Parts: sequence; structure tokens; C-alpha cells
Amino acid sequence: MLNISEPILQHLPFRASDHLLQPFWDYLLFHHLPLISSPFFPVLLTFSSYVFFSIPFAALDLLGERLPSVYQYKIQPDRLPTVGMMVKIFMSSLYKHIFFVLPAVTIGIFILPTPTLPQEAPTLCEVVIDGLAVLLVFDTQYYIWHYIHHKQPQLYRWIHAIHHEYRAPFSWSTEHLSIPELMAVGLWSNQDPILLKCHPLTAWCVTVVSVWMSVENHIGYDLPWTVNHLVPFGLLGGAPAHDMHHQRPSSNYSVFFSHWDRIFGTTVPLKKKTMRR
Repeated sequence: MLNISEPILQHLPFRASDHLLQPFWDYLLFHHLPLISSPFFPVLLTFSSYVFFSIPFAALDLLGERLPSVYQYKIQPDRLPTVGMMVKIFMSSLYKHIFFVLPAVTIGIFILPTPTLPQEAPTLCEVVIDGLAVLLVFDTQYYIWHYIHHKQPQLYRWIHAIHHEYRAPFSWSTEHLSIPELMAVGLWSNQDPILLKCHPLTAWCVTVVSVWMSVENHIGYDLPWTVNHLVPFGLLGGAPAHDMHHQRPSSNYSVFFSHWDRIFGTTVPLKKKTMRR
């Protein structure tokens, strides 16, 4: 477990700081230390975020044409997920987390050094800059990994093909991964913030943001208020890019940003004829 000394805990409510996030950090340390100091907390945060963010979009899929104001943005309107598909993926993801991810974390407790929770909170600037750095590093790692697994038939067949079981992605399919891919993504997600010396609060913020962006990429809707439309200059691929990747697997390998696909010529824009307006 993460360490923090008793004298620090005794003075947390009374310690002043010029960091805007300090009161919130003090609150977490003083009231929720057993939770946030658990090595299993990142897993809980990741999986609960995945479930929380997936449910609203699952509801949209189930409502379908009964909600025309949203359904008009469906990228592949002739392909809707069923309840059975959603339950299958959720139960599979839950199984893999219980029987593979949690044991891996348990083993890590005895192998990896025990980190220490700092007394000071990060500044907002640190959260933004460090968080962006983590996302950029992860995006680079995944682009390389993703590209290789699509170009090497055996790797694709045995490791990545499961993610392409459905030509039209939907929110729950975000975690439709093989065990090796799930473990690789989990390793990068947990070790990148450590290698970049990020504050734990920054790492947790990045976890929530990255899960949100990953779910958005798989929702199957080109909604005008999603992050890829809010960030200018087409810096993010979003659902249109990843949906196109499922239609044409030799394109759009990046998970968040679009620069690597542009640099290496693997960008393929969404075909307008697949949209229902």
C-alpha cells in the first residue's frame, strides 16, 4: 500500500497551501486514505469509469430510432448492438479483470517498490501538462503496438482480432480486448505516469479522462459535442476515426490523437455515405 506518515495525517486539516487542489487532496488523504492508498484503487477507478461512461451510450443504442435527435448522428445506422452483445462484453471484461488483472496487481505488490503519497497536491498547471504528456506517450505506444498487430497476421489473429469482432463499435466494446492486450494497456496506463514522475492525483485524472476518450471513440455516434469536435484543428480522431478503423482496419491506428496517422499516412476520413442525417 502507499505510505503516508501519521504526523502528516494529524495536521492535514490545518495545513495551508497556495495550491488550488490542496484542500481536495487533503480531504482525500484524511477521509479516504485506505481507498486511495490501495494498489487496487487504479483498477477500481478504471473499471468503474468504463461502466459509468458506457451506460448512457448503451441507453442511446437501445432507444435507437425512438430518439431521432440523437440517432441521426449514428455512424452505421444499420448496425445496432443488442442487449446480448452488451452483456457478453461486460461479463467477459469483468471476468478478465477478476481473474487476470487483480492477480497481476497482487503479484506486483511483492515485486514493485511501494510508492509514497506526497503531502502536497499538484498545481492545476501540473495536472494539465503532465496529464497531456502521459496521453501523448500512451498514444505513441499504442500506435506502434496497434500498427504492428495489424501488419503481423499471427499477432492480429491471436491478440487483437477479438477487438474487431464487431464492425460497428459501441460503448461496451471499448473493453472488448484479449488478455494480452488488456495487460499491455494496463501496464502502460499504470507505468507511464510513474516514469514521468506524475503526482498520483494527476495519474487518476488521466485515468478518468483516457477512459472517457476511449469510450467516446467506440460509441458509434459522431455527436457534435464530443471531445474531438471541441478540440480544434482535428487534433483528436474521436468516434469517426475509430469507427472508420473498424470498417477499414488498415487505417486510423491512433487511440486518441491524430498526428501519428497524419505523419505516416494512415488517416482515412469517415465516409459521408455511412452517415444518416
